[in-house]
Amino acid sequence: MKLKERLLLPENTIRAMFAVFAACCLITAVLAPDRGDMFAGLWRLSTQSGQISKSFFDPSYGGIAGSFLNCALVSLVLLGLYCLPGSRPGSSSVLAFFLTAGFCFWGMTVLNIWPSFAGVALYCLIRKRRPGELADLFPFSTGLSPLITELLFRYPGTQWHGFTLSGVLMAFVIGIFIGFLLPAVLPHGPNMHKSYTLYNAAVPIGLTAFFLRALLYQVFTSAPPVSAPVGLSQDLWALTNGFCLVVFTLAILFGLRMGGWRQYSRLLRDSGFDADFAASYSTAAALINFGVYGLFILLYYNATGAVWNGVTFGTVFCMVCCSFKGSHPLNVWPIMVGYALASLMARFVCGLTGTEFTMALDAQAIVVGVCYASGLCPVAGHYGVLAGIAFGMLHFILVTCVPLLHSYFCLYNGGLTASFVCFLFIPVLEHYFRKKHERKPSGS
Repeated sequence: MKLKERLLLPENTIRAMFAVFAACCLITAVLAPDRGDMFAGLWRLSTQSGQISKSFFDPSYGGIAGSFLNCALVSLVLLGLYCLPGSRPGSSSVLAFFLTAGFCFWGMTVLNIWPSFAGVALYCLIRKRRPGELADLFPFSTGLSPLITELLFRYPGTQWHGFTLSGVLMAFVIGIFIGFLLPAVLPHGPNMHKSYTLYNAAVPIGLTAFFLRALLYQVFTSAPPVSAPVGLSQDLWALTNGFCLVVFTLAILFGLRMGGWRQYSRLLRDSGFDADFAASYSTAAALINFGVYGLFILLYYNATGAVWNGVTFGTVFCMVCCSFKGSHPLNVWPIMVGYALASLMARFVCGLTGTEFTMALDAQAIVVGVCYASGLCPVAGHYGVLAGIAFGMLHFILVTCVPLLHSYFCLYNGGLTASFVCFLFIPVLEHYFRKKHERKPSGS
């Protein structure tokens, strides 16, 4: 096979996509104004709490250079996994990679990923499976990274301390537990929510977080106080929007160069239900969708006045990660409209009752929430715009309550919320309504 043909293989195109993103992060770290503090910043963000929303861009954490270096290193580790023998990265790999990369700016570090990685690696060894064949399990296993940091540096007391042997052992015991639980539970996720949410790993990781929170902080010891948010008022609009524009424009240009435009028009008519855009259309069309959908997300967050801190910036990639697996602008906008309507209604009711209104569209929890609500786009694709709007509103109602189940240690909180919405309301949809293709055309 010729070199050009090998480079155009879907798995190699996806690997190249990962490599370009890692390079963009590394270049940004080297060019950042605080690059002299890069390695010290990486150490600070790795050794402090990731519980609740912590913008790694804050100087007390990683700063700009340290945060981008963290993401570059994690991205290179993941790229290495996807280059192992037996690995054939596809649409699920794009979801896993960019979901993990997004969290590298607010909760995940190049230090706290290793205990769960060790768990998956040990699972592969015992089950005699090649790690490359199960490469997607490694990034999905990191959804409890803030808990790993907590175990390393604070558990079981309330005072933050340095490395201890007991902390390291506890972190690896929990990481191994996650590594063995995830392969067994992950395939059953779609059966639980009937494939109506794209963040499938949120079900096993979220329920595992609920179990571990009860075990570690109810049975064994009391939970420490929830730490305060960090750096949420810091606004780096030019840097974050500029980085995203470069990444998403490159994706569009490469997709067009590979001839994906014609298939992309067909992709936009896809419901997003149980989808694999790279397989159903082409990797080129999925690349174009990655870029177009990414620009669409930028437009939404800028229109709603979101503050461009590390959390908002990371959330963009946690959202665009589904661009190969079902999300596109035409099936996500109803979810966004649902969030906007729910926020307006909440503001109106708070005005009537005289209570404080805290759920504006630019509030950090809502900025993050709409990201994972977008994973409900198959509902809009199958049942129509009104169903998508309704499910967006339902997600808005629940998203700030679910963290109480896991004490803010689960990064997949919004995806778990989407699953809860599906558990309760998908049966209602199926009982009372018909899907779009089952409805008779008007006048027939």
